Amino acid sequence: MMIKSNHHFFTSFFSEFMVKSFLEVKFMRYNVVKNANKIIDSSSYLIKNPESYKGKWKDVFSNNNPICLELGMGRGSFIIEMAKKHPNINYIGLELDSSQTATAINNIKNQNISNLRMICADARNIINYFGKEIDTIYLTFSEPWPKKQDAKKRFSDESYLRLYDRIFKKNKHIILKTDNKILFASALESFSNYWYTFEKVSLDLHNDERKIENVMTDFEKQYYKEHRPIFYVDAYFKN
Repeated sequence: MMIKSNHHFFTSFFSEFMVKSFLEVKFMRYNVVKNANKIIDSSSYLIKNPESYKGKWKDVFSNNNPICLELGMGRGSFIIEMAKKHPNINYIGLELDSSQTATAINNIKNQNISNLRMICADARNIINYFGKEIDTIYLTFSEPWPKKQDAKKRFSDESYLRLYDRIFKKNKHIILKTDNKILFASALESFSNYWYTFEKVSLDLHNDERKIENVMTDFEKQYYKEHRPIFYVDAYFKN
């Protein structure tokens, strides 16, 4: 069911949702990988100078297939499985943390996944790495940044949406999932303010009767065992 964004409805919903949720925030923590930079530099999956390929990513993959970008790929479990599952779609995982990027690379050691590439870089610089060539952006379990003063650091903030405008090929398409109510509520508000249409919204992805296609991240698998609800939104804007 498609849901047209309604600013007044979501504003009241967000206010109540976020007040009840603030104390539930849990931050993600990761292990430090020794020799992470060496692992990254030696990988054929890692694009070391992404700015050199701006507007030319089809040449990297040697085809004209759609390109999907995950921001904050973490240890890469989501983007790796998506690439395996959909060989006719190209996937790029971007992660700032070198240890997590190294872990993602180790997870695909000795595998040949031709439709997957990775970038170890800051998401704030994506307009330096891509022209208008991205079809879908995935935001999976991003850092929630629950404090009000940190709101602009969220990948779903309107400041980021303006960056995404400059790299989407034509239509805008964002898929977000998180266990964090504050992040989810603020994302819906940002998308609503930016006139996105909600193709699908779920407050409990794993138990949603619509059986929404889903590839779990490492964190999500743990949350599933803990019976924690996963929030999901598939949002788009057609030009």
